[in-house]
Amino acid sequence: MATADAVQALQERFPDLGIEPRPLMRYLNGKPSDQLWVRVPADRLLEVLTFLRDDERTKFEALADLGGIDYLNYPDAEDRFAVIYNLLSHTHGHRLWVKVFVNDPDPEIPSATSVWKGAEWPEREVFDMFGIRFPGHPDLRRILMPQNFVDYPLRKDYPLHGKGEREAFEVLTRDSA
Repeated sequence: MATADAVQALQERFPDLGIEPRPLMRYLNGKPSDQLWVRVPADRLLEVLTFLRDDERTKFEALADLGGIDYLNYPDAEDRFAVIYNLLSHTHGHRLWVKVFVNDPDPEIPSATSVWKGAEWPEREVFDMFGIRFPGHPDLRRILMPQNFVDYPLRKDYPLHGKGEREAFEVLTRDSA
C-alpha cells in the first residue's frame, strides 16, 4: 500500500475536512518525491491520528517524530506556527506527515499522548522552544530551559543574542552540581 492509498482512506473517512495531500518536497534524489503531508485542524487532530493508527488501510503504528515550525515572515504563510507529526507504518512501509497550524496569542494543540505515549517528550520540547501548549499532556513543563525562563528561543522574533538571560542563570560548578 502506498502513502497515496493511506491518504485516500483518510479522505474517505473525513470528507468534511477537505484533506488535500501535498508533496513534502518536490524532488528527492532527482526524482519527483512520493512523500506527502496533509493539513488537519487542531480540533480534529486526535480523531484523525487515532484513525491513522488503527485503521487497517493506514496502520501508522509509530510516531517517528514530532516537531515545531515558526512561519513568521515566510512568504505566503497563513499561520504563525505548525506542529508536524511524522507517522510511520511498519505494516505497510510508508510515511505520512500531518501538519497542524496554530496562531498567537495562545497557540494550543491537543496532546497526542493518548494516541502515542512517545509524544510526551517531543511535545514538551515544542512547548519549551515555541510556546505551543498541549492540553491533555500529562506533564507539560519545560524540558530544555529553566522553569523560570519566560521566552521561547526557537520563535523567529526571539533575538539572535538572547535577552540577557545567560547573566541570570545560576553558575554551576563541579562541586555545586
